[in-house]
Amino acid sequence: MAGRPLSIAVAQPRCAAHDVAGNALAHAEAVRAADARVVVFPEMSLTGYELDAAPVAPDDERLAPIVAACAETGSLALVGAPVPGPHIGVLAVDGDGARVVYGKTHLYGAEADHFRPGEPTVIEVDGVRLGLAVCRDTGLPEHAAATAALGMDGYVAGVVHSDTEAEVHGERARRAAADHGVWVATAAFAGPTGGGFDRTSGRSGIWAADGSLVAEASDLPGDFARAVMPAPGNG
Repeated sequence: MAGRPLSIAVAQPRCAAHDVAGNALAHAEAVRAADARVVVFPEMSLTGYELDAAPVAPDDERLAPIVAACAETGSLALVGAPVPGPHIGVLAVDGDGARVVYGKTHLYGAEADHFRPGEPTVIEVDGVRLGLAVCRDTGLPEHAAATAALGMDGYVAGVVHSDTEAEVHGERARRAAADHGVWVATAAFAGPTGGGFDRTSGRSGIWAADGSLVAEASDLPGDFARAVMPAPGNG
């Protein structure tokens, strides 16, 4: 299937620790507000960055509000959550339900005490191949390289960075764009969460294949940024 332009949003919903049901409602609100074909969420956005959070299964009834919002908008939501494995994972949610599509490859610090590493993965949306990443993955050029080897048109990530690291995901996005000639979308946590992240960066962004910043959210929870990726081969 030939790719076509793909609207993509990076969202940073409000999040309460371990409150999957409440956070799912916030995710659903973000999906409706973004009105994009793909909506990317931060690392562990569904539970907060809580390393002791229980895995969320794809058939968990608490995901129903996100499924409903995706059905209404035609969106695919890439939701950060602990998932069976256990992995620090990504749930792909659409109007038909949810499935686990990725587990964080490069775990950091205490994460390895709770989770297992995954492996590089690409998913296809409307003929556009999106490489998936979670936080530390983006800091290691070999992850983007291994993902690009699978064939990717874009590199999308969910991250948690402190407010003093607000420039980090931009630096990493520009490097991935330069190395592989792809668009990069990074959803960064906004507001407080676990793991010592009392203040997070927000400023989720989308970068073109030439490294230029196309869209950026503020540092506030509840905000999002949206852009349209051109069809593969057209910039």
